Amino acid sequence: MLEATPLTEGWVLRHEGKLLPAAVPGCVHTDLLAAGVIPDPFLGRDEAEVAWVGRREWTYETELRAGSGHEQTDLVFDGLDTAAEVMVDGRLLGRTRNMHRSYRFDVTGMSGLLSVRFVSAYAEAEAVRGRVGERPAAYAEPYQYIRKMACSFGWDWGPTLVTAGIWRPVRLEHWSTARIARVRPLVTVEDGLGVVELHVEVERSRVEAPLAVEATVGGVRAHADIDGSAGVVRIQVPDVRLWWPRGYGEQPLYDVELTLLGGGGALDVWRRRVGFRTARLDTSADAHGTGFTLVVNGERLFARGVNWIPDDVFPSRVTRERYRERLGQAADANVDLVRVWGGGIYESEDFYDACDELGLLVWQDFPFACAAYPEEQPLRGEVEAEARENVVRLMPHPSLVLWNGNNENLWGFRDWGWEERLAGDSWGEGYYLGLLPRVVAESDPTRVYTAGSPWSGSWERHPNDPAHGTHHSWEVWNRADYADYRLEVPRFVAEFGWQAPPAYATLRRALPGEELAADSPGMLHHQKADDGNGKLRRGLERHFAFPEGDFDRWHYLTQVNQARAVAAGIEHWRSNWPVCAGTVVWQLNDCWPVTSWAAVDGDGRAKPLYHELRRLYADRLLTAQVRGRERGLVLAVVNQAAEAWAGVVRLRRMSVDGGVIGEAEVDFRAGRRAVVDVEVPPELTPVGPKEFLVADTDGLRALYFPSPDREIPYPRPEFDVSVAPGAVTVTARTLVRDLLLQADRLGPDARADRGLVTLLPGERVTIGVSGWETPDPGTARSALYCLESGR
Repeated sequence: MLEATPLTEGWVLRHEGKLLPAAVPGCVHTDLLAAGVIPDPFLGRDEAEVAWVGRREWTYETELRAGSGHEQTDLVFDGLDTAAEVMVDGRLLGRTRNMHRSYRFDVTGMSGLLSVRFVSAYAEAEAVRGRVGERPAAYAEPYQYIRKMACSFGWDWGPTLVTAGIWRPVRLEHWSTARIARVRPLVTVEDGLGVVELHVEVERSRVEAPLAVEATVGGVRAHADIDGSAGVVRIQVPDVRLWWPRGYGEQPLYDVELTLLGGGGALDVWRRRVGFRTARLDTSADAHGTGFTLVVNGERLFARGVNWIPDDVFPSRVTRERYRERLGQAADANVDLVRVWGGGIYESEDFYDACDELGLLVWQDFPFACAAYPEEQPLRGEVEAEARENVVRLMPHPSLVLWNGNNENLWGFRDWGWEERLAGDSWGEGYYLGLLPRVVAESDPTRVYTAGSPWSGSWERHPNDPAHGTHHSWEVWNRADYADYRLEVPRFVAEFGWQAPPAYATLRRALPGEELAADSPGMLHHQKADDGNGKLRRGLERHFAFPEGDFDRWHYLTQVNQARAVAAGIEHWRSNWPVCAGTVVWQLNDCWPVTSWAAVDGDGRAKPLYHELRRLYADRLLTAQVRGRERGLVLAVVNQAAEAWAGVVRLRRMSVDGGVIGEAEVDFRAGRRAVVDVEVPPELTPVGPKEFLVADTDGLRALYFPSPDREIPYPRPEFDVSVAPGAVTVTARTLVRDLLLQADRLGPDARADRGLVTLLPGERVTIGVSGWETPDPGTARSALYCLESGR
């Protein structure tokens, strides 16, 4: 039987003639940080102090003892970042140039000093650029010339920390006669039967022997002979339970075990979990354009999505527990789809395991983002090798439903001046429309492939045409107010978002000793977007008076504005289902402490946007929408639940001083997975800055203010505060709009269970608080913020 020996101990890193202890898996930065050689680049402006690390060569060493009682021993690296030479006692085993794939070297009978020498990723990228010529990109760094996590070169939310190291596990594998080289599990549902077709490839040693495989799924066993180096085992499992996305059903998973047999015994074993489900993409043309609707087990979905970036700029630090925590946050916010963005990585098995268990659909980008990528060698061969490996590696996971060729590169070619600058040079089109769809079709025909995001499906249309396929909405935030989300109904919004700073406690940790201001040195360093603070200011000034010199107020208002902006988009687009079939918020998470579009900041703290997503992505949503001049104001009743929703909505036209101008009750009925509009009687439609509409049903509330906040004469907010262990209760004596308890101001470990809430006079809310050691009403009041007239 194959035996695996992890090589995790005894590694050292060479630095200026010294041998530093090294963690494997890990990277140069984390090893230097642990040894006290560099400061923490996440703190203050120390990112700039460690820029030299990415420009150096680095060597990892350990003793190799490959002897065993087996015929062959392989040295297996699951991931090397990125351009490296692997040697044993000075003998070259091979060279690598791709972070996104694994490597295997025959080291049978070898022993001695194992060294892995990494050249600078900059040096490798610049050498490739010299061979293939210049290619345009959204950023100046040379990330398009090397198969490495692009965002390690910096992004508009990330630091420039160009890593090197043995970033995934390494081991010795000892085996005899044969081993399992690859298994492609095609998992389908046919006439109520679960079907698993295991395509097996084996590698033989120098010993010829008859081989067979035996597989078990769901208590059903099957057997097949290996013809040469390949074989197929097909198993039909009766009465399978379907795997569903969260909110639609359960997530049953079935253990698959495949054993390679030869010489009278077991030689190797392959184990995975699979789920039975069907998934397709409906891109039919209709009166509105070309659709983009995910269909799982025959059920058409409005995808409630978030974009995922690497959860740490040093991805070797992201543990199984951290994946589970972050993806659990997504599930708790009613998210059902996670898009793994193309400037990052193919994530580890731990990520996809968590998605399988939580019922989170995965949209996986191939790692291409915001650049023209050369198609010449050595890159083309690397792209094909990584694609074939990772498509097969991720096939068992039922959560994975879609492969996407790239992020914004088709759009960039058309709109960002690339076509003229390229003058006929390759730029990646051959990958997205040729190589990658072929790899997916050949390796895993059960999965959907789309060429890019955004992509309208054809060069006959603009790549980012909102009426066709996927759309990225970035005019809003970059130039326009979030009210402009309501001007169009894209078929699927794969990216949109609004910035806000991280939680206060995150800033205090990341910027020690700094007097915080929107434009203080550390705040500006942790704002990577082009004119990011200018866009935050202009976005605020459309709705609020800008709080000059008041950091706490600026911090609160920018977080309110982020939540309001995303709510404006999602409420509008969900209310236009089934024309719009999904929204994917940019972004769920951060890779360090930074002002960004994230709902969960770099220290794992939830922003108000996170709590707002929980409301926006709930199965049932009530939202006020203006349907043009003819229809005017309506209440959209959005019902994504499996059962019809019938009830009575109470409408109140109110003044900001708390008086009720008029009220009525209106019946409604929304079918399963359906949206209906409830007309608001004209006499209840609020007019001017002193009035607003309140709609309540089944514990849900929708508010409609016809004027921007800067014009609304809010009363001076008056409320009472009481505390108890684990709870803060606020009772309003006036209208209190967008009340927020910033729990981390009570203590860095404190967390609140809800975000923004608006209270009418006489109403109360109890906010659950964990991690607060000494409850005190005065301290609680100091951490409460709300809107005030002119502020």
